Amino acid sequence: MSKHYLIPATKQRTEITVVNSRFITTVGRVENTDEAKQFLGDVRVEMPDASHHVYAYRVGYGNSVIESMSDDGEPSGTAGPPVMAVLRGTEIGDVIVVVTRYFGGTKLGTGGLVRAYSEAARDALAQLPVEEKIEKRLLGIDTPYTYYEQIKRLIDQYHGVINEESFTSEVALIAEFPVDDIQPFSDALRELTAGQLEPIDLSD
Repeated sequence: MSKHYLIPATKQRTEITVVNSRFITTVGRVENTDEAKQFLGDVRVEMPDASHHVYAYRVGYGNSVIESMSDDGEPSGTAGPPVMAVLRGTEIGDVIVVVTRYFGGTKLGTGGLVRAYSEAARDALAQLPVEEKIEKRLLGIDTPYTYYEQIKRLIDQYHGVINEESFTSEVALIAEFPVDDIQPFSDALRELTAGQLEPIDLSD
C-alpha cells in the first residue's frame, strides 16, 4: 500500500501578538526525530532570548506516526498539547511546529495560553504551502539493446525517472517509480518483451 500524504513544501514563519506577548511560529519538514531535534535547536539558536520554545511534531502519517511535544516551561498542558491538537487536525505529516513566545509582561492564564498557542499554530498551518509525498521505489531492468529505446519511453509513460544507465553486452537501467505505477509498468514491460524481461525491486 503506497503512502500518500501532505508535507510542508517549504519552511515558513508567521507571527501573532496576544496581550503584548509575541508568538512566532516556525513550521518545517522533518523526516525523522533527529531532524526534528535539529530543527528545534536551530530555532533556539536563532532566538536565544525568547521565553519559551514550545513544539509539536509528527513524523510519518496515519497509523505509522511518531509524535512528540513539549510545553517548554509553560504550565503543564497549556502549550504543547494545544499545538499538537491543531497539528493532528490537519492532513499534514513529516512536520514540526515550533511556537516561540516572547513574554509581554501580562500573564494570560491557562485558558488564555491554550487559546494563544492554538491560534499561533492554526494561523501558521493555514498559510503553509504543502505538497504531496509519494512513496517511490527503485527498479533494476537489464535489457538487450533492441528494447532500450522502447523501455525508456515506457519508463517515462509510467512516471519513472532513470537514475543510472550502464552499457555492456546489455543495457542495465536503474529507475525510480511511484509505488502505484510499479505494477502497471511491470505488466507493460512483460507485454512489450513477450515475458522475457522482469524488473527487479532494488529498494529492499
